[in-house]
Amino acid sequence: MKLVDYKVIDFINEVDSPSAAPGGGSVSALVSALGASLCRMVGHLTIGKKKYMEFDDSIKAKFEDAFAKMQVLEHELVRLVDEDTDNFNLVMAAFKLPKDSDDDKAKRSKAIEEATIKATKTPFRMVELSCEVLRLLSIFVEYGNKNALSDVGVAGLLALAGAKGAIYNVRINIPSISDEVLVKDLKEKCDSYYNEAVKISNEIEKSVLNSLG
Repeated sequence: MKLVDYKVIDFINEVDSPSAAPGGGSVSALVSALGASLCRMVGHLTIGKKKYMEFDDSIKAKFEDAFAKMQVLEHELVRLVDEDTDNFNLVMAAFKLPKDSDDDKAKRSKAIEEATIKATKTPFRMVELSCEVLRLLSIFVEYGNKNALSDVGVAGLLALAGAKGAIYNVRINIPSISDEVLVKDLKEKCDSYYNEAVKISNEIEKSVLNSLG
């Protein structure tokens, strides 16, 4: 059974268990997906309403484009909830490979690194998607239903948490990767995404708080 098919309480209990997975990666994906879904909710509460119908067609097109993109992001983040845990389990399986001979050890080390790189790509994708959620938030702040503005603010907090959490999960894997070029690229990109996520989140929070009064 997929994690995303669990009842909420069952997912929470699965995280609150002795098993290391699902862990911070899957939770980060879920948190960002919730942020995207909150924005979608605001979109549902905006499109077609009297205030919305007064907007220029260009604004409507911009808002509806963001609304559609947010759904794509939401669905991709939901998919990564299970992918992260599946990839973690592959790493654990690699660690359990035999290491009796030098040949076994070499094969085991190679398998561990290959699984680790694969497991690193998933949270890195979460970072990219979470930042894209954040980039779209300003549209919902500006044109979304003002009665749901606090929900956009919560969405920003969730997407930021998801982005940061995913970055943590990338960084914890880096010491196990021997490819120096890949490591350098991951570090630089994560630093850039981190700074961008914090900057956008702060701007969204300021706008939301100013509008809420």
